[in-house]
Amino acid sequence: MQISDSEENRDVTGELVAPLHAFDSEILHLHDILQEKLEQAFHNDTSTIILHDLVKIASEHSPVDLAYAAYRLPSHARLMIYENLSGVESKIDFMINTDSRTRVAIFRQISDEDMKTFLEHMPPDDAVEVLEDLAERRFRRVVEMLDVNKATRIKEIKKHGRNTAGRLMTNEFFSFGMDVTIGEASLFIRNHPGIDLTSQVFVVNKEGVLQGYVPARNLIINPSPFLLKQVMKSSPHYVLPETSREEVVEIADRYKLDVLAVVNAQQELLGVITYEDVLDALEDINDETIANMAGTTEKVSEHESLIKRFFSRAPWLGVTLLAGLVNVGVMASFQSYAGGVLLFVMFFVPLITGMSGNIGIQCSTILVRSMALGLVSKGNRTDTVCKELALGLVTGTIFGVVTGFLVWGLDCVGVSPLEVSASVVGLIVGVGLTGACLAGTLLGVLSPLFFMRMGVDPAVASGPIVTAFNDFLSMSIYFLIAIGLSSLLF
Repeated sequence: MQISDSEENRDVTGELVAPLHAFDSEILHLHDILQEKLEQAFHNDTSTIILHDLVKIASEHSPVDLAYAAYRLPSHARLMIYENLSGVESKIDFMINTDSRTRVAIFRQISDEDMKTFLEHMPPDDAVEVLEDLAERRFRRVVEMLDVNKATRIKEIKKHGRNTAGRLMTNEFFSFGMDVTIGEASLFIRNHPGIDLTSQVFVVNKEGVLQGYVPARNLIINPSPFLLKQVMKSSPHYVLPETSREEVVEIADRYKLDVLAVVNAQQELLGVITYEDVLDALEDINDETIANMAGTTEKVSEHESLIKRFFSRAPWLGVTLLAGLVNVGVMASFQSYAGGVLLFVMFFVPLITGMSGNIGIQCSTILVRSMALGLVSKGNRTDTVCKELALGLVTGTIFGVVTGFLVWGLDCVGVSPLEVSASVVGLIVGVGLTGACLAGTLLGVLSPLFFMRMGVDPAVASGPIVTAFNDFLSMSIYFLIAIGLSSLLF
């Protein structure tokens, strides 16, 4: 019998879903109150009043709430909050739940010995996450101060790549041999309260190969003399250390797993990923996805300095600016064809780019969502692309016909100042819109698949770069169609 050396509401995509009234929720209301208290405490002139207020605030509120509120305070204020927390457990909760910048501010002010104290009481996976914000040299120095067993477990997790199952797992967990009784297992668990008991304990053979698991409930409802192998269940779901966090989230969500085992190629149990680890990974994935779609950096919040926020967005906007200049060049290259009906065709460029862009974004968003759900595989990829292209063609055709008749109708009622036949302009705009929408659909469908093949988050397909490229493509096709039809009709 041994401890292994190596331990809301959601939609169908696995993403956390907040109801519409969540913006007025009790938690956010508490956050505002706590933020106001902290700001008032640090705006007092007397240091004694500040300290008294801090001690009172720290005693009245959870370390987790303080961790979320601290990021808006100056660096020295964050340290004072940390120092006024009572007990090691409160400091651990604060450090785990606060942001990277707060950790860095605190690490600069506390000694290696203080870090060693709270790391000794912290699970290895949480310790690795917290120590990510530490300089590599100091990381090695602090880890060497820890107990050998603890240090080894931290190093084992840190050696795995970021955003993998090996980095998400904890290697402090309970595993027992197949011939261990329920009574022996329960006694061993009671004698090791420092290790978190998950909803499952795992069963391995003499070589450490995973055989199955026993739900924690079975340790209570079954007689003590029963062997674990008599009440264990098979483990059909497990992952390798190099499995991506996206796949971990997908497996945990699809099969509604509270705990997911991590094994090596020989099926030896290395660690476990808990539901809390999956939620943390999901939050990071969502942050990165939203940042990719917005064309910015997810690590920069609205509370950073104006200059830092500017530089976090400027590169993406610079690319959009260059793409806009390219679009101007495209329009200038068709200037030699201007005249007659083509002069009025130019007026509809915003309509063309807007419609094709929206259709492209719709296609890419739906496809990215289907990828996240695991609904797009190699077997049905071609069918999915064809269906989206067919939908784009139908959509473009319908709106093209409607737009053509509207342009013709405006002239008939005397609204349009066209000096040429409105029916001809309507035909050119309608066919051009159809072609541009089809181009937008093609880009919206193929770009997520391209980025996925390149190992880049497909959510980039909804970002400003692809949007700008879509404007260039749709406008070029629109002008080519306009010139072609104009040559045939005149």
